[in-house]
Amino acid sequence: MKAYSSNFAPEKIHFKNKNPTKTSCGQAADVHVGYLSEAIAPDANRATAFHVPERMLFQWHVTDRCNLHCSHCYQDDDSHSDLTWNEHLTILEHILSFIRLCRNRNNGRPFRAHVTVTGGEPFVRDDFIPLLGRLSEERQFFSLAILTNGTTLTPAVVSSLKKVQPGFVQVSIDGTRTTHDRIRGKGSYDRAIIGLKCLVNAGIPAYISFTAQRMNYRDFPAVARLGQQLGVTRVWADRMVPCGRGGDTAETLLTPAETRDFFELMQQGRKLSGLKRSRVKLHRSLQFTVTGDQPYRCSAGDTLVTILSNGDVCPCRRMPLIVGNIFQAPLAHLYGSSELFLGLRDRERMSKGCESCFYARTCAGGSRCIAYAVYGDPYRADPGCWLSTEV
Repeated sequence: MKAYSSNFAPEKIHFKNKNPTKTSCGQAADVHVGYLSEAIAPDANRATAFHVPERMLFQWHVTDRCNLHCSHCYQDDDSHSDLTWNEHLTILEHILSFIRLCRNRNNGRPFRAHVTVTGGEPFVRDDFIPLLGRLSEERQFFSLAILTNGTTLTPAVVSSLKKVQPGFVQVSIDGTRTTHDRIRGKGSYDRAIIGLKCLVNAGIPAYISFTAQRMNYRDFPAVARLGQQLGVTRVWADRMVPCGRGGDTAETLLTPAETRDFFELMQQGRKLSGLKRSRVKLHRSLQFTVTGDQPYRCSAGDTLVTILSNGDVCPCRRMPLIVGNIFQAPLAHLYGSSELFLGLRDRERMSKGCESCFYARTCAGGSRCIAYAVYGDPYRADPGCWLSTEV
């Protein structure tokens, strides 16, 4: 995990909580989390300049702990202590205050917010179900979903989830049983399948997420068929990012030719799924080049904000550039004033290697987290793009 580097732009706010377990609720309470207007903008001119996105996805990592040790994981350390219940309530209040601020500044236009809760593996927390219950009480402010490896989803756990009514629960499946277990550990495939069956039987929308790398991307059609067989709501995929533990397997990153082959496999799966229940969804970086759909622009730092398990804030978990800590500055202030976030949502900024591309501004360089992992610079062209002049 890195603090935001001055290699790209000077960061006006630079906090990093290296010992989150010592952050008391009293300290957190010192950070104003009302409507935050004075925290975001100490003067009237800054107040009018605050960027209100059309929607916002908050990805909240409630723990770094996990019951698996996947070879491609973007984490490199799961030893951090978890925050307390009250500290999590403080983070929730920051999220709610951000949403209230955007609603107030949106001139009557709708503002949609969504919170995905993940880890690590979130279900390793003993208080995770009660935390979901607390979040579900705020459904007038945001929709809610859960990202999990699925191995802890027993009938009893899923029965508790029914009361929470998440919008969906996403489970990772990375290939056939043999491939998946090679990546995530022996027996993890069968346990994840049991979890998916429990979700479908309970009527909870279940998604399958597939992370593509050289060793498994040809397994995607089998995973799409599995989704059909199980009756899940959606099957989608993204590419491995060589960071964290995944940095040790960087040689398995898809080449531009393999990336295109992979997207074509996904497109074939989407055509086969048609209007059936388990739709194959292609709406991630560069996938529009095969589908012919509207270009997808990386949402990190724009309509996506990530809150890590110690309160650190970054654009995306797979782009671990820390712009501050939620216990030392309001979330909306970090979003509104971070030079990194401002740069990522600059519609005029063009990624290096994309200058002659027709999609240069609408696509904005493809996957910025992969560019950062490979080059150390999120403003370079996606290394998997076959249209880039950097290829």
